[in-house]
Amino acid sequence: MIRILYFGHLGSLLGQTHEEAELPAEVQDIEALLRWLARRGAAWDKLLRANPALKITVNKQFADHATPVKDGDEIALVAFAMA
Repeated sequence: MIRILYFGHLGSLLGQTHEEAELPAEVQDIEALLRWLARRGAAWDKLLRANPALKITVNKQFADHATPVKDGDEIALVAFAMA
């Protein structure tokens, strides 16, 4: 299980400030996690995949799209509304 935190405008735009989720086998890194979350709809895709201002941490350390994720991790996603 991972814990995902949504900060900035993400919480209100996505309708939640945090969640816990079981990682599917195909989710091995941040890029795959964002693709998996983006399947939830157009707003998720726009805010998480098409947002160059998105900041990510894994276990309170800044991360990029190649950063591995594993069971027990805490991932924070931070972004503000896009124009």
